[in-house]
Amino acid sequence: MPKVVISEFMDEAAIREELPGFDTLYDPGLVDRPEDLAAALAGADALIVRNRTQVRGDLLAGAPDLKVVGRLGVGLDNIDVAACEARGIAVYPATGANDGAVAEYVIGTAMLLLRGAYGATAEVAAGTWPRNRLMGREIAGKRLGLVGFGAIARETARRAAALGMSLAAHDPFVKPDDPAWTPEYGPVANRALDALIAESDVLSLHVPLTAETRGLIDAAAIARMPAGAVLVNAARGGVVDEAAVAAALKAGRLGGAALDVFVREPLDAAGGAIFAGVPNLILTPHIAGVTQESNVRVSAVTARAVRRHLMEA
Repeated sequence: MPKVVISEFMDEAAIREELPGFDTLYDPGLVDRPEDLAAALAGADALIVRNRTQVRGDLLAGAPDLKVVGRLGVGLDNIDVAACEARGIAVYPATGANDGAVAEYVIGTAMLLLRGAYGATAEVAAGTWPRNRLMGREIAGKRLGLVGFGAIARETARRAAALGMSLAAHDPFVKPDDPAWTPEYGPVANRALDALIAESDVLSLHVPLTAETRGLIDAAAIARMPAGAVLVNAARGGVVDEAAVAAALKAGRLGGAALDVFVREPLDAAGGAIFAGVPNLILTPHIAGVTQESNVRVSAVTARAVRRHLMEA
């Protein structure tokens, strides 16, 4: 009976429905207990993870029977894909299963930051009535710039178009004649990166963390953004210089920022200290792609892929 180890949280119904007949160890706390995880993997045929379990080095070496890794999400920077390929270990990301969740996060946080009125509950309840100070901005008519134009960015663009935004993107891997630039919801301008940064009222990042994208949005890039622009990073920590974002918000150069991902995750108190007292900032714990609905979809897609691979192996 093949053994499946699940080291991070997933939908338990998907485990019951998609992995019957397997010796399944579901312990979402394993990611924080390296010795227990190593022991569990000693005889495992499959491993299912999210983004925190580092599938590389000693972990892979200690799992000689491993045949497949399921990723409850799409980013693969926590998995040594080359090492897996060298050993014949298949890797299955849950492509497409959480696209809509991330797109909603981007649009929702952009609207929240542009409007700027939703943090006033305590003041209104106290009778201060800060109406004049809270005159915010509408999202309609603003330009959304997408750094990267893959599936999630396209879902974000679809929603933005419905709200009356104009659209632009930069992605050197999407050919100029690709029909993605002329979808049914309206044209998406294909822009050079510097031009996109300089023209976007809302800049949203949709790129993996690579040598080329690390530090892509640094202090110099932020200085090129329009005054009052909003930055959203629900892609990968490390693409954005966090200290530069904090400084730009404190200086009033940026109109707002939402960061869902960080260089170090989980973000600890020491790492989060740079954000203390920073205005117009939303910090969330790598949750943009995780909703009740997307968790069901991601879990089912991943468990199904792992089951299929083990049955065919």
